[in-house]
Amino acid sequence: MTFRENATIAKASKLANGVFEIWFETKDIAKNAIPGQFISVYSNHGERLLPRPISICRIDGDLLRIVYRVVGAGTDEFSQMKAGEKLTIQGPLGNGYELDKIKAALESKGGNFKKALLFGGGIGVPPMLELAAKLDIQTDVVLGYRDQENFLKDEFENVSTVHIATDDGSVGFHGNVIDAAKAEELKADVIFACGPLPMLKGVKAYAKELGVPAYISLEEKMACGIGACLACVCKTHKKDEHSQVNNARVCKEGPVFDAAEVEI
Repeated sequence: MTFRENATIAKASKLANGVFEIWFETKDIAKNAIPGQFISVYSNHGERLLPRPISICRIDGDLLRIVYRVVGAGTDEFSQMKAGEKLTIQGPLGNGYELDKIKAALESKGGNFKKALLFGGGIGVPPMLELAAKLDIQTDVVLGYRDQENFLKDEFENVSTVHIATDDGSVGFHGNVIDAAKAEELKADVIFACGPLPMLKGVKAYAKELGVPAYISLEEKMACGIGACLACVCKTHKKDEHSQVNNARVCKEGPVFDAAEVEI
């Protein structure tokens, strides 16, 4: 179930160069959300009709947190908002990491659910924080950043074992998250990931190499956010029951998919 609310901002701040956070006070959205889902955030300016889809970073009672990068007029507007002001938001949207179902599916095939490996790259880092906090098993997290501005790193360290990879080598491993995981010889029973497409391709290949399932959150440009406009379809190995084509809507059937079921 999804809800539309004119939500009050409880906190808004800058976390890094171009990266900001907002904590919303919500009536129903936070209490119905799970890791991996997203919300649509609407501009207060009438000329900006389409909402901005932003992943959920944390859920704390009735409070819901987003962390986002400024990439245009809409997100720039949000970055200037202050506590006490309001924004219209809709959510929770999409399918997230349904941990009970994932655990049951893994164990039904004779697998274990005792150790998880998480990958987050760039603005795909924030949605992995709520997942890391919700997992009650041993968890390694590999986070990829451009440089030494490792936003959210300290919070990840409170709930998991953290490994850092940076493009410029200023912190942690010099390179990408997959090379970092291989250098550390990280293994797990299941992999979760969110980030840019090249990273997700690497995650899918790494999961296949380890012989474990991977659940990935795809980043696609969205318009409606509710599956009506078909602007965010991805290729799948299975045919859609209604359209009979090998497509799925990232905003509706995703953004989280079993990596084995999508073509990336």
